[in-house]
Parts: sequence; C-alpha cells; structure tokens
Amino acid sequence: MIVFFVLHLLVYPSSNGYNSYMDRDETPIGGLKNPSQPTRELFYTTIIMDLLAIIISIFVSYYFAAGVLLYILASRAYSFRGIRLKKFPVIGYLIVVVFQGALTFFNSYHGSSENKTLEIPLLPMLTAMMLIGGYYPLTQVYQHEEDKKDGVQTISMLLGKRGTFLFCGCIFAAATTLMFFTFHNRNQPRSFLIFTVCMLPMVAFFLRWMNMVWKDQQQANFKNSFWMNVIASACTAICFLILIIQRIE
Repeated sequence: MIVFFVLHLLVYPSSNGYNSYMDRDETPIGGLKNPSQPTRELFYTTIIMDLLAIIISIFVSYYFAAGVLLYILASRAYSFRGIRLKKFPVIGYLIVVVFQGALTFFNSYHGSSENKTLEIPLLPMLTAMMLIGGYYPLTQVYQHEEDKKDGVQTISMLLGKRGTFLFCGCIFAAATTLMFFTFHNRNQPRSFLIFTVCMLPMVAFFLRWMNMVWKDQQQANFKNSFWMNVIASACTAICFLILIIQRIE
C-alpha cells in the first residue's frame, strides 16, 4: 500500500507537474485540451511531494528510496531547462523507457515483495520497458509543431508521423512476445490469453488510427491520441485486475 501511495500519489503527479511547469504548454497535452498555465506554487508543490516521497520510501527500504530518488532526478533532468534531456530524441526516449519501465518495475517488485528481494526477474522487466517504449512516442505524435517551437526534437519527430506508428507497432509486438515467454516460463498460458484478449480493443483502435494517419496525417491529432490513451489505460487496468482476481482465487 505504501508503494502504491508513493508512486501513484506522490512521484508520478509530481513528475507530471514539474514537466508542465517547465514546458508551459499552450496547446493540448496529455488529457487536457486547454491546459492552464502553471504557477510558481505548482513548482513548490512538486518539491514538497518529492521530499515526502523520499522520506516515506525509507520506511519501505533504502533500495526503494534510492530507486525513487533516481526516478525523480531522471525526471527532473528530462524536463529541467538547464539540462533538458527531452530535446534529444534517442536519449530522451531511453530515459523514459529505462526509468518509467525498468526502474519502476524494480521499485514495484522490490517494494511489494515480502522479503524486499533484490532478485528482480529480467524478462518481465524488459517487457515493462517495451510496453512503455511502444506507447510513449504516440503521446508525442501530435505535438511536432509545438515541440519544434520549443527547441525539442522527440523520437516521434525523428521517426515522422507514419514512422512513429510503424515503430510503436514493432515495439509493442516485441513486448507481446516477451509477455508470452514470461507467462510460458511460469506455466501460465491462461494469463497470456487474458492479456491478449484484454489488449484487443487497444490494438484495434491503434490499427484504425494508423490507417487514418496513413491516409491523412492531420489525423495524428490530440483527439485520437486522447482516446488511444483512454482505451490503452482501460485495457491495461482491466487486464491486471482480472489477473489479480485470478491469483487470489
């Protein structure tokens, strides 16, 4: 419960808030069509949330606290105007994949285990990285002009709009393959079937959106990105809820 509180109610909101403070987006971003301009109070709030997250994390373990600190530092280096790793397409992408994928998996697995194990399974960690890597560029695909004005070149800009969809499709296919081997090694074919079925609406929307963009690149817009995010989040939540219920039973 502490792990969930620290990651979802402190670390992630603080990271998003700090990124918003640095970016000062005037066009649609995330789930907001008309984002409000951030204030200085938001900056101070993110600092307080970060400090709370680190202090509370110590009660889980020193390794968990170190992981949270590393995540916060990477997030700040990604957004901070003085460093601004997000302006480098490959480095920025890898920062997101490694820290939101691998490190977050480590923190969750280690922090939630009874004996606070450091023996983290490699295959699921790689799968988490791939799942993040296969989705993240889609959140950038409609922001090319805004990012260009801000001096930022994202991985999506480097790939182009059509290339972004091809890239994400390939990475998600690789993630699905790793997911298969993860469940296969644990002799849990039913769990992989649940994952596959739950992801079908997301895959269907992705392919439909990709087809739309292929015909008209203006379809790589905020509205479609928003629905992609909603559907992907809902499918993932339903999938893991079913898997948790199945494990309890």
